[in-house]
Amino acid sequence: MSKAFLRESDDTGDEPILPPHPTLPAGAKNYLTPDGAQRLQAELNHLRSDSRPPLVAHRIDTDAKRELQRVDHRIRRLEQSLLTAEVVPPPVGEPSTVEFGTTVTVRDPGGASNRYRIVGVDEIDAERGWISCQSPLARALLHARPSQHVTLQTPRGPAELEVLAVSYEPESCES
Repeated sequence: MSKAFLRESDDTGDEPILPPHPTLPAGAKNYLTPDGAQRLQAELNHLRSDSRPPLVAHRIDTDAKRELQRVDHRIRRLEQSLLTAEVVPPPVGEPSTVEFGTTVTVRDPGGASNRYRIVGVDEIDAERGWISCQSPLARALLHARPSQHVTLQTPRGPAELEVLAVSYEPESCES
C-alpha cells in the first residue's frame, strides 16, 4: 500500500535508505577540510550526547517525536558524510595556486573584490564565503594563480575574474 494512504502513527519507523551523498554527483569524492571534519564530528557528538537523549525521554509528545526524527535524520547524514569523507590535508607552505581548502580573493568585471574558501559540500557557508569545490565558481578557480584571469560561465554569459591572492587560512573548530 502507498504511504500516502497511511496515517503518521501507522508508520513503522523504518529508517530511510540514504543515498551515498545527497549533493554530490555520482562518482565524486566527498572531500572535507580537516577543520570541517572536526566540526562535523563535534556536531555529531553533540547530537548524540546532548540533543537526542532528552527527546527519547519525551517520545510521547508529538513535537518531541518530530524533533527526534529531525535529529536522527541529521545524525544519519553526519555519519554517512564522515564515513565517506576524504579529509584533504592543508597545503605545505603558502599555496601558489587555488586548491581545495585555500582562500582566494578575486576581482569581478565590475571591479569588486570577493573572498572565497574552497570547501567540501558539507562545509558550505555562504555568509562566510565558503563555497563547494563542486560549484561552477570553484571549478573555474581551481589551479589558478594570482594575477591569472579565469572565465566563469554564468547564466548571463561568460564573466572574467582576476585572481588577486591565494592563501590557506585554517579555521578552528569553535568558529
